[in-house]
Amino acid sequence: MANILLGKDVADQMTAELIERVATLRDKGIEPTLAIVRVGEQGDDIAYERGALKRAERVGVRVLVRAFPGNVDQDLLKNEIQQINQDDSLHGCLLFRPLPSHLDEKEICDTLLAEKDVDGISSASMAGLFAGSGEVFAPCTAEATLAMLKHNRIPIKGAKATVIGRSLVIGKPVAMMLLAEHATVTICHTRTLDLGEVTRQSDLIIACAGKAEMVTADMVAPGQTVIDVGINVTEDGRLAGDVAFDQVEPIVANISPVPRGVGSVTTTILMQHVVEAAERRLESQK
Repeated sequence: MANILLGKDVADQMTAELIERVATLRDKGIEPTLAIVRVGEQGDDIAYERGALKRAERVGVRVLVRAFPGNVDQDLLKNEIQQINQDDSLHGCLLFRPLPSHLDEKEICDTLLAEKDVDGISSASMAGLFAGSGEVFAPCTAEATLAMLKHNRIPIKGAKATVIGRSLVIGKPVAMMLLAEHATVTICHTRTLDLGEVTRQSDLIIACAGKAEMVTADMVAPGQTVIDVGINVTEDGRLAGDVAFDQVEPIVANISPVPRGVGSVTTTILMQHVVEAAERRLESQK
């Protein structure tokens, strides 16, 4: 039986630390504030927004939601991001993606200043992450993955890590972050030949390809740690990760479930980034 890595344990510890940091900022007249920009009424966006609002309330972060209709004009949305850039009372911005197809998503993302880009969506933020500058915010879900490993004291340095997924949202960023922690990283995807041969040789498996239950029993080995980042709805309406949990859990040493895994840590990382952005602003004013 594997050790089940629950996100709540990580999130609760981080939340306690953030409450203290927010109290310190408030004593100095700073109210950490996040702007959420949402286009349309996508169910997954609404669910994430609800979770972020709950976590913000616990931590003490103020949140302003800017909701736009699905047919919003490019210039109007871009102007909203520019206003957020100029508003010193707003320390971070979360823009839900993907945006509707009629919008130029890259242009909108790249309008956001890096110091307010608390989910690492702009080209500048991504370049800083890949360069290892330490001056930008990583995508929250990618950072949440490493937080899960570190909280549970799972060795990263020297480990063989396989990342299944190559998106700019999770796959590539988490691979770069694992490299920065001195892991040996292999990036795979849904078209990788003999994927199981690669994963069976790994110490860490990060499943983030967005394909329900693609990691099966024949792809894992005893002693491994599996972090499941996938959120999928199966044909029969079940919520499932990228890992066939019931098959894999009896074999490996550690595994995160879906739900109750990485997701709750992601919103906590978001709040951490907002608090850090406020702290940086305060420091720059000295």
